[in-house]
Amino acid sequence: MHTRETLVEDLRRLGVAKDDILLVHSSMKAIGEVNGGADTVLDALIEAVGDGMLILPTHTWKQMSNEYPIYDSENEEACVGILPNIFRKRAGVMRSLHPTHSVAAYSNNRRLLEDFVSGEEKFSTPCPRQGCYGKLYDLDAKVLMLGVGLNRYTYLHGVEEWFGIEERLEKEALALQIKLPSGELLPVAMHKHFKPNNISVSEYYIKMEKPFMEKGALVKGRIGNAESMLLSARQTADITTEYLKKDRNLFLSHNPIDGIV
Repeated sequence: MHTRETLVEDLRRLGVAKDDILLVHSSMKAIGEVNGGADTVLDALIEAVGDGMLILPTHTWKQMSNEYPIYDSENEEACVGILPNIFRKRAGVMRSLHPTHSVAAYSNNRRLLEDFVSGEEKFSTPCPRQGCYGKLYDLDAKVLMLGVGLNRYTYLHGVEEWFGIEERLEKEALALQIKLPSGELLPVAMHKHFKPNNISVSEYYIKMEKPFMEKGALVKGRIGNAESMLLSARQTADITTEYLKKDRNLFLSHNPIDGIV
């Protein structure tokens, strides 16, 4: 059975360091049996980053629609797993106000935390450059794929968005409302991700594993039983951007990328 101590050791071995800014995409099931369950996993992640910041996606894109338009950050369930839903309810955790792609974060540095999650109610796309996913680049953050593959690497949606591939977004915006801390409802037009031929482009992000590893932007290891990857947000964005300059349709198929860059 895995414990807080053994999980911290695994995180250190993979490359998570104190003071890291760390976003975690996760599969609790993949980790295996943990003494204390999900709370122990979260405790281990918080201990591992020390005075840095731990971030988990608390996305709600699955349920938000014109028929279900109100995003309430205090109460809305995330559609991306067990750990995010437990984490968002913890004392001291702050959740951003993005109606479809919010994140929850914790840090001992209150100013860092507040600056990171603030402002997402101002945007109309899933991963704006000035929002939380863009701030990962600015903060030279790391991203841990804990028992999940690169098809869950939401950050690359952001990279495509920042590169200006407009066809990745639905042309017609949803008419959503964000419940502010004051209780006021803020109207926002939100463009969700477009699925060409009804296929999510994220399924093709897995082709970046090889170039990321070759260029030192990705390392592999195990956290508990979970096969995991630790990535540099800044490096993976820069590498992907270079590939997109050569082929804007990079993520429309499983076609090999050898020789593109």
